[in-house]
Amino acid sequence: MRNKLFLVSTIFLLFMSSAAGCTPLNLTPSAPQMPAPTPEPQVIIVIATPTPGPVIESAMTLEAQRIAVYERTAPAVVNITTQVLRTSFFYGVIPEEGSGSGFVWDSQGHIVTNYHVISGAQKVEVSFSDDFTVAATVVGSDPVNDLAVLRVESMPPDITPLEIGESARLKVGQTAIVLGNPFGRFDRTMTVGVISALNRTIQTENTVLRGVIQTDAAINRGNSGGPLLDLQGRVIGVNSAIYSPTGTSAGVGLAIPADKVRRVVPVLIREGRFPHPWLGVEELGYELTPTLARALRLPVERGLLVARLYRNSPADQAGLRAAQREVIIGNRRYLIGGDIITEVDGRPVTTWEKLSAYLDEECEVGQTITLTIVRDGNTMTLTATLQDTPESLRPG
Repeated sequence: MRNKLFLVSTIFLLFMSSAAGCTPLNLTPSAPQMPAPTPEPQVIIVIATPTPGPVIESAMTLEAQRIAVYERTAPAVVNITTQVLRTSFFYGVIPEEGSGSGFVWDSQGHIVTNYHVISGAQKVEVSFSDDFTVAATVVGSDPVNDLAVLRVESMPPDITPLEIGESARLKVGQTAIVLGNPFGRFDRTMTVGVISALNRTIQTENTVLRGVIQTDAAINRGNSGGPLLDLQGRVIGVNSAIYSPTGTSAGVGLAIPADKVRRVVPVLIREGRFPHPWLGVEELGYELTPTLARALRLPVERGLLVARLYRNSPADQAGLRAAQREVIIGNRRYLIGGDIITEVDGRPVTTWEKLSAYLDEECEVGQTITLTIVRDGNTMTLTATLQDTPESLRPG
């Protein structure tokens, strides 16, 4: 009876274990088993898959913007050809051709370009396309800022003048688009880059350009006078020069800022030239340093030591004093005894360039300025009313 009960219990337990999905119990005694080693953890590398939609859409949007800028602005960009008469010792007078770019300023036929594009030209022509070339006259020019305005009697229909933007708010890294005619052959070429730097001061062969925009967008000979545009197609500068050891684009292009263009061009159209404030101090004086000041036994270490003045100039009329004597220190001659200019309208000046930049960029003809000077060890102030630069002293 007991054996029957044991057998029934065993069968019942086996049945219950199998029904529960468990491993059947081993009721037979056996030797103890070693536990199975724990498996090494599995390493799963998850790589995020970028969503292609926004990236592709962004690229297409940028491409579409560039295309739209070109299609809207290219018709207003012109090719300018000039003829200059050169004199040769062997051949006499020889005509030479030059070329540059420009753009339509208004609906009256005014074209903006660089002064150096049309300098000395006896004949100027403007091409809107291969089959539309007209003669142009020079309305006004400003060699100091390398700007000039032409005028044509007729233009193709439906030409829209370019919109002039603002350069004061530009940021390094913004898109910069160049339109022009490189080498005078490749009409309406578009190149794209960024604004590389702002407010450069560039010494050219004939003048000093201030506030210049630097870009890596390709600029070559023939691009001079063409527009530098932003991504909305607004003119932010006028391409003027390149820095290059080879004469071709090396990634350093330079453009006159739009704010200056906006200030100068209307005056050129109205008056034919742009007046530049003139003080009448020859920049043959000395920019003082502590070492030079000690050598000349001067009471201040920084400032501009005046050597010479133009007669009847604003500086002369204001009572500014020029050099009184000369001394020789080492192998150099110095004109001394003149006033030392330390400030203009309360702004310290330590170089002639700073003085010229202030007068040309922030002052106007007829404006009265205050000079702070040191004379015989005493500080005093003088007032001078700026005049227009005399014609004999104008570059060009």
